[in-house]
Amino acid sequence: MKPTSQTGAAFITTGTLTGAGISSIVGGIGIAGSFGGVGIGAASVTAAGAVVGAAAYGAFQGITEGDTVAFGAMGIGAVGSVGVFSVVGGIGFVAPKIGLAFGIGTVPMAGIGAVLGLAAYGVAKLLDDSEFKETPMHLFERMEEKVLQNDYYNEALLELSGDDLNAKFTALEVEEELKQLKAKINVEPPQIKPKILTITPQITGIWQCVKTLKGHTATVNAVAIHPDNKTLVSGSNDRQVNLWNLQTGKWLYTFSGQAEAVLSVAISPDGKQIISGSVDRKISSWLLETKKYNCTFSYLSSPYSHNGFVNAVVYSHNGNIIASASTDKTIRIWGSYTGSVKRTLNGHTDAVLSVAISRDGTTLVSSSADQTIRIWNLQTGENRYIINQHLAAVNTLAITPDNQTLISGSADKTIKLWKLQTGELRCTLKRHSTAISAIAIHPDGKIIASSSQDGIINLWNIKTGELLETLSGFSPLAFSADGKMLISGGKGGTIKIWRQVQSGDNLSLTGEWWEILGVEPKTHPKDVKLAYLRLARLYHPDINSSVSAKTAMQAVNQAYQKFQQQLSTPN
Repeated sequence: MKPTSQTGAAFITTGTLTGAGISSIVGGIGIAGSFGGVGIGAASVTAAGAVVGAAAYGAFQGITEGDTVAFGAMGIGAVGSVGVFSVVGGIGFVAPKIGLAFGIGTVPMAGIGAVLGLAAYGVAKLLDDSEFKETPMHLFERMEEKVLQNDYYNEALLELSGDDLNAKFTALEVEEELKQLKAKINVEPPQIKPKILTITPQITGIWQCVKTLKGHTATVNAVAIHPDNKTLVSGSNDRQVNLWNLQTGKWLYTFSGQAEAVLSVAISPDGKQIISGSVDRKISSWLLETKKYNCTFSYLSSPYSHNGFVNAVVYSHNGNIIASASTDKTIRIWGSYTGSVKRTLNGHTDAVLSVAISRDGTTLVSSSADQTIRIWNLQTGENRYIINQHLAAVNTLAITPDNQTLISGSADKTIKLWKLQTGELRCTLKRHSTAISAIAIHPDGKIIASSSQDGIINLWNIKTGELLETLSGFSPLAFSADGKMLISGGKGGTIKIWRQVQSGDNLSLTGEWWEILGVEPKTHPKDVKLAYLRLARLYHPDINSSVSAKTAMQAVNQAYQKFQQQLSTPN
């Protein structure tokens, strides 16, 4: 092979390895446009790196040899890409793992085409200077085979990477990553305006998962606890509303009738009525004592309650009215037992995701995918003011029992506390690593529970912003009226019941190994391992100083050992 051929091979090899590295770091990449969306796998990203390497070699050759063919290849590629843009319209790249999204206009498309043209020139020059008698297509096919083999290598990198490529976990050893996490926590600079509260967990009370309810066949979207603290209502993607005994964990009854997934449920303050909101655009109600269907709330002459999904339903504290939020961008106010509409609130420019009513019945707040929070006078329907300081959809809202503080959770991974009367930002809580999906406030007004999409539940001191405890679970969230129970979502249609115990009580994580690790019995071993590592980060005493951490870590280790034993035992 000639020296120039070796140079070209070096260019392409470097580009290929760079593409593999990018794929291992940013994870899944996709292209979206008017034609829809397609995903780009690790092989494609690696191949793209090879193309860039070939283009660089083409530029090198074109400049050193003064070959005008290189410039012609660039021009042909640019014109071709502009033609593609005129046909398919706007195109954008998205990389969800790192939160990256950007559009590609006509000029960048022309640039991409020029790079591809230059790459073709580079490959052609490489073949001309080499001793191999193969076409460019043959060469790329041969390269593709190697790239596909790299997928296995990239998968291994991703498994080891976690939060840091240098982090190493053995089966039951998490020391190295914990040291890195501690270092990150210790060197994190303080934030000012607004105050960012990121405090190492300290706790005086412990929350223990005492029961896991199994009955739904799909994801649970909503829960509500009866005022007597004895029964629970849940709504699921399986189209069912289930009634449970909180003391025994037994299923009691299923309220059927929703044609699509149930997104929201609520129980009236007097405990006599259940309502649910669904993808079928309806709010349905049942009488709890008799289990009989009551009515569907109809808007004017329509058989539907909204013109879109009913994302949230909530009773006022006195039980006289119900507020509902929908993807049709509206909030509607209803008579609680007649089901007649009293008022429609308009203003949001995208789906309304959550709604809450202050305990004194004077204020209604709503949040939306339009990234705003609106505060309304519930009596007049006047929009008092708008908050727009979140950087993504505001998924969930809650108001403290004293009517002083509004709490919001957003897809921007933050929880913000606001003065309800003025909209002034009190502080921002940052400990979640993915979108906030649910918020609940303890009846004493002193604790916030928040859940994120990665299966983490955080408990906060509402006055100081101190992180009290971290649990493993999902949305939805709800505290019982007496404050002794916390209900959360679990994996695969399950519901978790947490009880608060004192530090002197005997604490243990109970259940089968998959329940402790928060996975399904037939989960892939790789995902089981990742679940174990995540829990190890949460409960290891070096970063979690709560009195329950040691016991919890032991239970997690034992659960993972049982899984490994099962894995090594022949069926």
